[in-house]
Amino acid sequence: MAIPLGLSLPQMRQYDIGRDVPAVARAAEETGYESLWVFERILFPEPPSQGLYGIPGLPWPDAYRSVADPLVTLALAAAVTERARLGTSVLIAPLHVPFQLARALASLDAASGGRVVAGFGTGWSRDEYAAASVAPFEKRGAVLDELIDVCHAVWGPDPVAYAGELTTIAPSVVGPKPKRPIPILLPANSPRALRRLVDRADGWMPVGMGAEALATQWRRLREVAAERERKEPVHSVLRVNARHTAKPYEGRERSPFQGSAEQIAADLAAHASVGPEEILIDLQGGARDAEELTDVAAEVYAAARAAGV
Repeated sequence: MAIPLGLSLPQMRQYDIGRDVPAVARAAEETGYESLWVFERILFPEPPSQGLYGIPGLPWPDAYRSVADPLVTLALAAAVTERARLGTSVLIAPLHVPFQLARALASLDAASGGRVVAGFGTGWSRDEYAAASVAPFEKRGAVLDELIDVCHAVWGPDPVAYAGELTTIAPSVVGPKPKRPIPILLPANSPRALRRLVDRADGWMPVGMGAEALATQWRRLREVAAERERKEPVHSVLRVNARHTAKPYEGRERSPFQGSAEQIAADLAAHASVGPEEILIDLQGGARDAEELTDVAAEVYAAARAAGV
């Protein structure tokens, strides 16, 4: 059985968001993509207080200068599609007021007929935390924990009640409710994050950096799940950041998911053999416009299916 494939929606500054998001979403669903995804970047500091991913001296990519709001982008896609799941990979959860984010996701799920998948992360940019002014960077893990609790409360039966460090909800009716339970997916980039995932999330969102590395991460995740006596399966959506080239990449040190559609498809097949349940392909960064993104996405999809993915 073919593994479901997802596509990232166009959010960067080369795209006309109001025109291109609906067009790409429609075309992706018609091609066969089973999910549509967004990511989050809220600003581009000049100069940044830290390097990309917090690594000193590593520059932020120019593509981050303008990134459309993820939930607005998903709402545009939801309005013109019928089947594709609508996912976040990821929302930087502590940049949001927990109650408001929980309500927004519930409304989007109700409006789309139960298609939302909530991928949450803690982020790495101190500049973004300062701008959001919800909580300090040092409390990001605790804020994510509270946000997950608030989501479960808000999405659950009325009356909703909750008391936390950031959020107090007096017994209240809160609607609309999600069409069905919204799955929560988390990365696992540290031992603490891995424990949080096993204890509190429905699934895992790794990034494809090589099939062997993914297999190692999978083994560790299963070990921790067994240690903590998790009974439910850990679902998984693998994110791959692809760089498509018209001709096959011939460099000696080709990175995974860099090159022609056939080379990308071969990497997808290698990673699929490790066992993720779905693969999200992000192609938007290398496309000049929505027309090119649509064409490349269709080419990669066809190559992946031809490769047995």
